[in-house]
Amino acid sequence: MENNIKRGMLLGFIGILCFSLTLPATSIAVPYFGAAIVGLGRTVIAAIMISIIFIIKKESLPNKKQFKSLGIVAVGAVLAFPLLTTFAMKSLPVSHGAIELALLPLATAGFAMWRGGERPSRRYWIASIIGAVTVLLYAVYLGLGQLQKGDIALIVAVLLLGLSYAEGGKLSRELGSWQVIGWAILIGSPFFIIPVGLNISVDMLQAPIEAWISLFYLSVVSQFLAYVAWYGGMSLGGIARVGQIQYLQPFLMIGFSVLFLGESITWLTIVLAIVVVICVIIGKNAPVIKKESHHKNSVLRSR
Repeated sequence: MENNIKRGMLLGFIGILCFSLTLPATSIAVPYFGAAIVGLGRTVIAAIMISIIFIIKKESLPNKKQFKSLGIVAVGAVLAFPLLTTFAMKSLPVSHGAIELALLPLATAGFAMWRGGERPSRRYWIASIIGAVTVLLYAVYLGLGQLQKGDIALIVAVLLLGLSYAEGGKLSRELGSWQVIGWAILIGSPFFIIPVGLNISVDMLQAPIEAWISLFYLSVVSQFLAYVAWYGGMSLGGIARVGQIQYLQPFLMIGFSVLFLGESITWLTIVLAIVVVICVIIGKNAPVIKKESHHKNSVLRSR
């Protein structure tokens, strides 16, 4: 059990590390390819690769119940998040988006209780609230109190992705982590072919190499490989517990924005990053119990 938790935390960290490059890569690619290609085209490219893998491995079709869950994953991870974050990155800096995405752990934990059958302990919630308040105070310090269209898009993206994370983590236990995101991409991609085709232009061939690398990264890593690690981590270590690692994501994003986009970083960011890391350490060690187990214990006590 302990080994599974450690492996789950490691896979979760790898997934978050990969996700942390998503907003910087999006910011680089959008000016050259546009929102439709970056937001939806990545799914079409990923679908081609996954189709080849599924054919080679002769993957069997999911059952009806699994298809319903895959539909939820597809709406959040394949459609809403890429499109809404791409829209937001047209007007917001990466550091702005990174801070708002820090609310993902609370959204994931809330949906985990509803869909994943987990009951995080009081210590988990205290750690989550402290982490969330930390990033919100940082947002206020940067003057992000004014709600823009990009902010609304990111908040909706956080809610839908939180549901997708919880559903995907639960489904990974029976279907497999890479199969979950793979099937979700295949379910969503047919709806994107026409919009993507209508937005392809010859001018895109003039895009610089860094824009093409960013688009390739978004298609192969952000849209597929990162989810393989992330869902695999949640299936091994628990949705709520591994979900705490998401508190590292905004600061990793800010670090990558400094490295690749030349954005500045302050000592306050570093101090708050340390506070968040402490919250993650506390939260990951907090007990998490199943609803079924809680119900059984209640019945035994009543007897």
